[in-house]
Amino acid sequence: MKYLIVGLGNIGPEYELTRHNIGFLTIDRLADKAGTTWKSDRLVFKSEMKHKGRTLHLIKPTTYMNLSGKAVNYWMKELGITKENVLVLVDDVAIPFGKLRMRVKGSAAGHNGLKNIEELTGGQDYPRLRMGIGDDFPKGRQIDFVLGRFTKQEFDELPEIMDKAIEMVFGFCTIGIAQTMTQFND
Repeated sequence: MKYLIVGLGNIGPEYELTRHNIGFLTIDRLADKAGTTWKSDRLVFKSEMKHKGRTLHLIKPTTYMNLSGKAVNYWMKELGITKENVLVLVDDVAIPFGKLRMRVKGSAAGHNGLKNIEELTGGQDYPRLRMGIGDDFPKGRQIDFVLGRFTKQEFDELPEIMDKAIEMVFGFCTIGIAQTMTQFND
């Protein structure tokens, strides 16, 4: 079985440790733990690993967040992976910091990266792991918040949160999305 695991984020050092890049950070941690390396490929940084007989193709789109669908659509077709075997790791301001929610499908909820994936893959019916970054920002300052860096306390808590997200990725690929949601969703 093949899976496409997509970490959403923006490329470039100015975005590296921002809340919007929690998908990139988590998938980087997954690759590090697996001992794999990244290579630049069409529209993405790509890595590959095995887990319990499954092949996980890890990608970080280099298209910037708002055009993530271009990379996801290309690699789904290139690798012959159906939507049910795609998992998108994404930040979510509507979920408290540190909470994780896997969904079979759903709306983009204003997230431009997810909107673009919907547009280019033909709908909302793809699995996603929403990673809560909270909404501790004044009215009208959402962009500054999501493109801002984690607080010291948040940064200290990130490894544990990302490790739980990685367990959820492995669950998605082995026990399936329904059981993973039951076992892990906050």
